[in-house]
Amino acid sequence: MEIIELAIEFEFNGQKNCIYPSLIIVNHELTLVDTGYAQFLPIIESEILKKGYTMENLKNIVITHYDDDHIGSLYDFKQKYPWINLIASEKESKYISGEVKSERLVQAETMLENMVEEEREFGEWFIQQLKSLKHVPIDERVQDGDMILHGTCKVIETPGHTSGHISLYFPSLQSVITGDAAVHEGHKLSIANPQFCLDIEKAEKSLERVLDLKAGTYYCYHGGKFILS
Repeated sequence: MEIIELAIEFEFNGQKNCIYPSLIIVNHELTLVDTGYAQFLPIIESEILKKGYTMENLKNIVITHYDDDHIGSLYDFKQKYPWINLIASEKESKYISGEVKSERLVQAETMLENMVEEEREFGEWFIQQLKSLKHVPIDERVQDGDMILHGTCKVIETPGHTSGHISLYFPSLQSVITGDAAVHEGHKLSIANPQFCLDIEKAEKSLERVLDLKAGTYYCYHGGKFILS
């Protein structure tokens, strides 16, 4: 069993950025955690192939939460590889599938009402980004404490950034995939984008929860791998 960090580099507003989806290998089966922005499928495919794996072995995709940089290419993956088992929390599944209007869209529309003129262009663009996300039915809805991926991975509820956010704990590897429950910055783990957290108090408690696991390695979607010294 192994966890591989995928470094996905891209430009946004003229600045270089990088996100770090995780690739989990269990019994020669691949599981991808989060799918980047829309149209990132070929970039992620390329990184997986560079690591020496084939897309035919991609069996699962786990979504930590509904945000455009995490589910942007989910629809494309499911269309191209229809056998993939899609996994998300019960709460996030309702937003991903379109059963319920997403919390992030509600938040963005509310924030737009109070934005000054010079911020409104970005606010309107962000709302359109969220509205353009294609809904996808989730195959496997999970809850806190569920063991998935052949019993190797424990689902950890880490709400705050969004209400249904999950992280993944691998006891045998002493590793955690944090999603946006934690970001690696300044040589420590912090709350990711606190200004956009739907509940900052819950986000703080979720960060404490992943830290209390005392894992040796934390795989952060933003900032990359953090090794506890």
